[in-house]
Amino acid sequence: MFPTPINKSSRTINIAYRVALPFSIILWLLPLLAILLTSVRSIEDINQGNYWGWPTSFNLIENYQMVFQTTDMGQYLLSSLIITLPAVAGAVALSTLAGFALAKYKFRGNIWLLAIFIAGNFVPFQILMIPVRDLTISAGLYDTHLGLIIFHVAFQTGFCTLFMRNFIVSLPNELLEAARVEGVSEFKIFWYIILPLVRPALAALSVLVFTFIWNDYFWALVLVQSEEVRPVTAGISALRGQWLASWNLISAGAVLAALPPVALFFAMQKHFIAGLTLGATKG
Repeated sequence: MFPTPINKSSRTINIAYRVALPFSIILWLLPLLAILLTSVRSIEDINQGNYWGWPTSFNLIENYQMVFQTTDMGQYLLSSLIITLPAVAGAVALSTLAGFALAKYKFRGNIWLLAIFIAGNFVPFQILMIPVRDLTISAGLYDTHLGLIIFHVAFQTGFCTLFMRNFIVSLPNELLEAARVEGVSEFKIFWYIILPLVRPALAALSVLVFTFIWNDYFWALVLVQSEEVRPVTAGISALRGQWLASWNLISAGAVLAALPPVALFFAMQKHFIAGLTLGATKG
């Protein structure tokens, strides 16, 4: 048999792909590179307008030390951890339970309940700003860590439930039926059978939700006012008013704020990719 000739259009697409991909990566990384370089610049460099050129001197230790010494960056990072970790745990736990119920139990209104979870993901949360703010004030949760935790759990549970339901629904029912025949309780079925099987999905979901909540700026601005509660995203915005010309400090703070999600991703990279790959093979 003779080899099949390569289609000219396929060759053109391949060349375009090889050219466009590096260009897109460079274009995407340029702002990140600019922030990294600015975070180690001296204030003299910035005052002279050297924003994109190579720094004349590298003040890596000085700039990052100054961020913690002269600003509340440490408090901002601590507040973000206090808010993000419980919110991620609450959203993932509730969504896993709800996803299990929607995937493996047949009851009246099952489809409608799933439709409500799906529809909630399409509601622009900006339109809820005024009622949510008024509700937090009336409930005594305004400007508190607990208020942000509760609303992050509430807003993330819809997406998380849909995510977990799609994984759990594909698990074989024979495993559950065999356990029920042996007299295993429903909670033990969930704990000892469902959870180990969806561990990659839990890891992938945790990384995604951690990133969503950690990087949230809107609710941090709407529901928080004091420095003690303000998370790092809103804290960096406050630094701009306090350090109007010190873009090196603001950039250093932005780099510090980006480190926890990046570190979490690399720490759970294996499980994260396994979870996404598992989801891609589901029918």
